[in-house]
Amino acid sequence: MEWDVSRSDGLDFRVLGPVEVHDHRSGTRITPSGAKQRALLAALVVRAGEVLSAERLIDELWGDRPPAGAANALQAHVARLRRLLAPAGEGDPGQSLITTHPLGYLLRLGSAPTDAQRFTRLSAQGRAAVVADPAHAADLLDRALALWRGPALEGSGRGQICAREAERLEQSRLTALETCYEAKLRGARHAEVTGELERLTAAHPTRERFYDLLMLALYRCGRRSEALGVYERARQRLMSEIGIGPGPALRDRMESILLREPGLDSAGPLPAAAGVDAAVDAAVLDLSGEIARLRARIDAIGREQDELVRRFTLLSERAREVSSGR
Repeated sequence: MEWDVSRSDGLDFRVLGPVEVHDHRSGTRITPSGAKQRALLAALVVRAGEVLSAERLIDELWGDRPPAGAANALQAHVARLRRLLAPAGEGDPGQSLITTHPLGYLLRLGSAPTDAQRFTRLSAQGRAAVVADPAHAADLLDRALALWRGPALEGSGRGQICAREAERLEQSRLTALETCYEAKLRGARHAEVTGELERLTAAHPTRERFYDLLMLALYRCGRRSEALGVYERARQRLMSEIGIGPGPALRDRMESILLREPGLDSAGPLPAAAGVDAAVDAAVLDLSGEIARLRARIDAIGREQDELVRRFTLLSERAREVSSGR
């Protein structure tokens, strides 16, 4: 069953581009104007449903150079963000989406999905349909990619929470692009995609999959010599960028084009080399969710350890006071 990704009746948190919140009931768009406000909102959305400690948020906003009174400054930023989000709150207008806990702050999204969640769900649906229905798969993946308005978490600073999530989302976007063009090639749309793949190989010179897809598209357009030229360009760029030549999948593609293997002319299933890459790509996307869950667990353990250290320090100080009092 496909997930309904139509417009929400309530809130819409967006991180695939500048961080912003849309309230579809009032038609308003909420965008923090200050850099610290954007970073705070971004971190809370990325870790929605999880208590973020004050120490973690201070590090996210100021890094290794926090201001004097950083805890008070953070409280002020949280208060301003609460006021900014107050018109979008569910039920009681005074009810805040951000709640304070003994160990930090928590943002609850409720039933409102983020655009990143919609992107992940549509991408997964597209991957699942690539073989059986490439046209439908391409449509799903195009819809997923259309959710992007710019670099993920743009303008949200370079704290660890936002930087890691931005990198994860960007890798997922590139994998979705690769899978989308595979689906279009399976659907005999090779003439349509060559220009787009040319631009992608220029923009991402170390992504071998884009070269592979471009070579196949050019070959199916009757441009065999140009397809072989793409391999040489890929070899030179890879040697220049990372110091190694093309991997076995791209070498296999070049050899199959040299030999004019019959399977290359088919507009249906891609030859084996591409199929293996697609399976790896799908595994990478599936793994990203597990990595995110493991990271959240590691973060939680870290917070628990910090709290234990704090309590132990307090007990030690009290013990010294009692001892000195004797």
